[in-house]
Amino acid sequence: MSQVAALHTAVDPAESPLTPESWGKLGMWMFLAGDAMSFGALLAGYGALRYGSDDWPLPSKVLGVGLTAFMTFLLICSSMTMVLALAAIQRGDKRGLRNFLSLTVLGGVMFLGMQAYEWTHLIHDGLTLTGNPFGATLFGTTFFIITGFHGAHVTGGVIYLSCYLIQALRGRVSQGSANAIEIAALYWHFVDLVWIATELHRRLLVALGPHDSRGGSDLHANGEAPHRHPAGRDGHVEGGARRHVLYAPEV
Repeated sequence: MSQVAALHTAVDPAESPLTPESWGKLGMWMFLAGDAMSFGALLAGYGALRYGSDDWPLPSKVLGVGLTAFMTFLLICSSMTMVLALAAIQRGDKRGLRNFLSLTVLGGVMFLGMQAYEWTHLIHDGLTLTGNPFGATLFGTTFFIITGFHGAHVTGGVIYLSCYLIQALRGRVSQGSANAIEIAALYWHFVDLVWIATELHRRLLVALGPHDSRGGSDLHANGEAPHRHPAGRDGHVEGGARRHVLYAPEV
């Protein structure tokens, strides 16, 4: 075989369109896509349970609005500081990376602290995985599962970013590490977006569900749902200290 023929028969190795840097981003995007499905399944289950319940309490009455709004604002601010941290390391500003990454980690820690505060007070008021004095028992179940699942992601994100922060404080993070910081930023932005989506989902579903004959939601004026207990002959509930008139006695 001639030398020219040998050159024509040689097969060039296939080149991947992905660079070593883009492989890391692809891996993170694949992880986030699977994680989004997990959150989607939880929110879909919440919606189905909410729609099928006739005594689901209003989240704004049980959970409050002020604390949730501030927690959301805090996560949005932490996303902004994460963007600034990435921009700093991309231009070689190690000090800027340390400062903004510290603020991002601080925001995550504060969020977890406020979530622990909220959980503690709700548990003290009787809201648990298996109990809810405000209405449907599954309200507490879905609340703790969804917020706990998200809280676990925030905890993982804080640990993730703290590892880079420690390396940055030791001077081991340079401009060449910008791709790794960007991958971590993708995860943190996802955690923030999931929280916003979760809260919007719960607020938008307030108007859904069975309604009474008067066109309003089957809730008391204070946002609590009446407890359903078997009624006695006099038309009153025999369920203990709390008694609600379910229907007028026959004459």
